[in-house]
Amino acid sequence: MEQSSTAVIKQRGEWWIGWIKKAPGVNCQELTREGLLDTLRITLREALEFNRQEARICVHDRENVQ
Repeated sequence: MEQSSTAVIKQRGEWWIGWIKKAPGVNCQELTREGLLDTLRITLREALEFNRQEARICVHDRENVQ
């Protein structure tokens, strides 16, 4: 299943900055637009994986308490 997210990107001087809407903490800066988009994809993927792992830990802990 393919997911999509919305990125906001802007050029500030020589830097490209951007962030993912609805994904707090996923923000990056690069010298090229293409580099920024790649870095945003990687950072979003890592953030989602971290959140999945945290959710699994919470479910596992909850099951062991009951």
